[in-house]
Amino acid sequence: MEVICLQEAAFFALIEKVVERLKEKETVKEDKWISGTEAMAKLRITSTTTLQKLRDEGKIRYSQPEKKMILYDVNSIYKYLEDNTYETF
Repeated sequence: MEVICLQEAAFFALIEKVVERLKEKETVKEDKWISGTEAMAKLRITSTTTLQKLRDEGKIRYSQPEKKMILYDVNSIYKYLEDNTYETF
C-alpha cells in the first residue's frame, strides 16, 4: 500500500477541483424536443389519445420532422402544467 502526503493547501485545492468537475458533469442539459412516450411520462398520462388531444387543441407545441415522427417541446409541457396549477386554500 502506498501513502501519499499532501500539504493542507494542496489537499483543499484538489478537493475544489474535484467538486468543480463533478458540477460540470452534473449540468447535463435536457433535450428541448422529446418523444411522445417521454411527453406522456412528464404529463403523467397513459393515453396517446389524450396526448393527441392536447396537441390538436394547441395546448402543447410539437414538431413533425417526418411523417410518423412527432416530437414535443418540453418547455410547452412545463408551461401547460404551470398554467393548470391551482393554489391551495
